[in-house]
Amino acid sequence: MKLVKKLFYGLMILCMLLCGVVIVCALIPGLTDRIAAAVYGGAPAEDTQPGGTEVVVSPDFSISESTTPGIDWENMPFQNQTGYVIPSKDQVAAPEGLSGKNGYREADGRTSEVEDEEGEKLQRELGLGELGEDLQFQELYYPYYAMLTEPMKQLYRQIYANAEELKESFRPAVEVSADQLYTVFEAVTGDHPELFFLETEYSCKYMKGGQVVEISLEYYDLADRIDSAKREFETAAEEILQGARDLESDLEKERYVHDALIEKEVYQASASRNQSAYSALVDGRTVCAGYARAFQYLMLQLGIPCYYCMGYSGEDHAWNIVYVDGMYRNVDVTWDDNEEDTYRYFNCSDRAYAGTHMRKGLSVYLPACPEEGSSEAVSPLDGIQGLINPNPTKPLTLADRGTLFPDRTAAPDDTDSSSEEENLREAGITEADVIRSLDAYYKDCETKLTKAGTGQVQFTCCIPASLWQTIEDAYTSGRHRAGYVDNALKTLEVDNFAINLQVVRLGGGYYRLYHTVATW
Repeated sequence: MKLVKKLFYGLMILCMLLCGVVIVCALIPGLTDRIAAAVYGGAPAEDTQPGGTEVVVSPDFSISESTTPGIDWENMPFQNQTGYVIPSKDQVAAPEGLSGKNGYREADGRTSEVEDEEGEKLQRELGLGELGEDLQFQELYYPYYAMLTEPMKQLYRQIYANAEELKESFRPAVEVSADQLYTVFEAVTGDHPELFFLETEYSCKYMKGGQVVEISLEYYDLADRIDSAKREFETAAEEILQGARDLESDLEKERYVHDALIEKEVYQASASRNQSAYSALVDGRTVCAGYARAFQYLMLQLGIPCYYCMGYSGEDHAWNIVYVDGMYRNVDVTWDDNEEDTYRYFNCSDRAYAGTHMRKGLSVYLPACPEEGSSEAVSPLDGIQGLINPNPTKPLTLADRGTLFPDRTAAPDDTDSSSEEENLREAGITEADVIRSLDAYYKDCETKLTKAGTGQVQFTCCIPASLWQTIEDAYTSGRHRAGYVDNALKTLEVDNFAINLQVVRLGGGYYRLYHTVATW
């Protein structure tokens, strides 16, 4: 009898696992072909019908938004490689003895709203400063720049050029929201360790409609003696570079720079200017941000692609991703600067880092780092697609068993003569289920999102057609962040949010919204 019970329970567990695999594959089309590819979503399970065909839903509207507004999802760089898989935050921690050896600070954008009159005055009177129209940044060496839409690239060049001239305040050359500005500023500081005199803090003013009208950059005290500071910086870098240049392979050069920085630097949480490469190369006292930016600068000077990686290791932390011998690899010089094992975190895969390092912000879109000897060796321009629909102008492919809306090959127009009650009944919705205000929509989204938990989740709601424009405006302007996203992230204890929102007309004056959300 006991044997029968064990067999029964074993079969039950196996069935549950198989069901889980089926559900995951249904939620993420192409998972069997490209593990951890971009997150695709669709209609919830209760809307599916028995059958065996896969269909494509063509929504009437499609918008895509995330914590990285301004990203060029359609032309995201590094599109050809299986993507980076984000580990669970609650399973990431620094090993014993390395806890606290971090110090990276996220970019800090302080915002303030101004009345339209003041905003219009700033637009008239505040200059653009430098535009950087002649600047060029190669995708291979400046990946964060390559991630941006064309207008945001223009703003990136403007910020870089004004920083080079130590300009403090200017108006943006393109129309931009505060959220988009944050993305662009993070891209500039992530790509350019040579801007060691630029603080990772800035401020901006915006009008009620969300348009930024003033950007103010902040600088370390080094700006007061910029010429001598640059000479000190270049001299200190050259002392290391001259020993690396004549080495035969990129791997030898990388190892030399890694070892030289460990010998030169001392980790010190209280070090001044500790978010800059200057603190590491000149001061010799820094935190993880300084180690990583110094390593990035030196590798780039040697012509080796190397990226500044922002993340979490029990606390905010920074390290590098470097391209050597046909493979992207993780390097954490900060953690290797210890007496026990100076190569424990040198040239590691994402899998090896999964329990100790989790990427955040723009860094999740950097290339994945496969296992050593993997067949996934790539060209330097291969990498990941992004976490949400990389081309939001096209509909998602839904693993549905039949049509989502029987007898509706195309969504009917709002002038459909059928009654509201009939349309709701066809869609399986009651009058009480209809959300009729923006506040109610925010409350519904927050409740469903927090209840569903972290990772990829899906939920739907029904609204009257008259409410759609209000909701669309909220997403476009970024007001939905305060409406429900920030509270939901706080409750879930995560930092990042991405959403693909699809809207389908039900007819009779109603829309159904499909939300596919990723949080991490």
